[in-house]
Amino acid sequence: MSSADFQLSARGRLAVLSAHLAASIEPPDQEAAPIVEPSCVLAQDRLPPPGNLSGSLAVVDERTGRRYRLPVSEGATVKATDFKQITTGKNDKGLKLYDPGYLNTAPVRSSICYIDGDEGILRYRGYPIEELAESSSFMEVAYLLMYGNLPSESQLADWEFAITQHSAVPQGILDIIHAMPHDAHPMGVLVSAMSALSVFHPDANPALRGQDLYKSKQVRDKQIARILGKAPTIAAAAYLRMAGRPPVLPSSHLSYSENFLYMLDSLGNRSYKPNPRLARVLDILFILHAEHEMNCSTAAARHLASSGVDVYTALAGAVGALYGPLHGGANEAVLKMLSEIGSVENIPEFIEGVKNRKRKMSGFGHRVYKNYDPRAKVIKKLAEEVFSIVGRDPLIEVAIALEKAALSDEYFVKRKLYPNVDFYSGLIYRAMGFPTEFFPVLFAVPRMAGYLSHWRESLDDPDTKIMRPQQVYTGVWLRHYMPLRERAVATEADRLGQVSVSNASRRRLAGSGV
Repeated sequence: MSSADFQLSARGRLAVLSAHLAASIEPPDQEAAPIVEPSCVLAQDRLPPPGNLSGSLAVVDERTGRRYRLPVSEGATVKATDFKQITTGKNDKGLKLYDPGYLNTAPVRSSICYIDGDEGILRYRGYPIEELAESSSFMEVAYLLMYGNLPSESQLADWEFAITQHSAVPQGILDIIHAMPHDAHPMGVLVSAMSALSVFHPDANPALRGQDLYKSKQVRDKQIARILGKAPTIAAAAYLRMAGRPPVLPSSHLSYSENFLYMLDSLGNRSYKPNPRLARVLDILFILHAEHEMNCSTAAARHLASSGVDVYTALAGAVGALYGPLHGGANEAVLKMLSEIGSVENIPEFIEGVKNRKRKMSGFGHRVYKNYDPRAKVIKKLAEEVFSIVGRDPLIEVAIALEKAALSDEYFVKRKLYPNVDFYSGLIYRAMGFPTEFFPVLFAVPRMAGYLSHWRESLDDPDTKIMRPQQVYTGVWLRHYMPLRERAVATEADRLGQVSVSNASRRRLAGSGV
């Protein structure tokens, strides 16, 4: 992080701390207005489930004239292996389904999350995301994702207690974080720490305790409580490492989001309590980011878990996928774009640049949603709540005007390009004083709930097999080994390029006796 960026981040965090302190002297009996307005999801009640779509698919292979009948499940899926029977003869191994990026491939059946991108619907276990953001808490939602139903009062108390009991991180993990470079990216720190947890918890490793280890519900639930408890503690330690400050022990008397802010801002003062309105905003953001069905990082978690590896390694791989700028780092690109636009007056020129493919619009469009991302609607309202506490970010005016211009332009409407979850979330995080490199960490902490619910589901799925996709081979068919002395340099072949050499290496090589 540059000096200017650090100063901007520090000022932002000071503004947040000031808001915390101001809140602490507000009259306690003052009833605050709801952060999220009552949701309008009644239209979803009129949208019926798809029903039974089972039947059969008739396929005629025009290469051979043969006719095949493939069964279609009630969920409108066809088994990819059924296509292997479609072959032209002895040397034909059968049809494969070529699907780069898994655009239309369903490797699992899941009851956790439902998305209808055309209608702009997102539901966790059947609950509309708008209702959960309005009325629930992240701890409730994490329980819902994990076990299928919202908890009772006693179940929620037991759940929160279990997670709190496992929020402390082994000293060895904190030592690893402390040994990282001071400017290490916090996502790299999080990936490393998550992976290292498997070493500190050998009792949870099937490679050491046997492949049937996770058949025990007690063992599974313990790992779930451990990861959900430790993730914010590790994330906070990574943040404090950037600031050159020591880690802070978690509190057992605060909510999940309050505890996270406490570890970031308390400076070790055990009586410190974060601003409740900012904590609620963060809690809602955690709910919105908790789960999103078979995305890149969740698929990575399922892929790794299918090998029988321990859950910590599986989730470290998932966080590694989330580290990618096309996945977890997209809101940083939105901030950069809004900063480059600068002011509302420059929006028409930017829009034309996008249409002419000279500029790239970040935060619009989604692989799944062909309508307004329901999470973006909630986040847009949250932005105003945060600004009322810590001050208004001037870029919000640019964002609102850009959204209005895009949604009234036929070019974007025709292509179904609507704001996604990343369009406003970066502005909120920046207003709360988080540096841009910490944004994907704020994504990863709540997404642990989604990863774990998929991990748990995969363990009970009788169809779960080690994931081993096919490929379409395009290389040389056959050639024979030639001795080294007889080989000529292949002019058309790829080869090792020039590897850069540092000046320090040049200095060393210039010496004698090397």
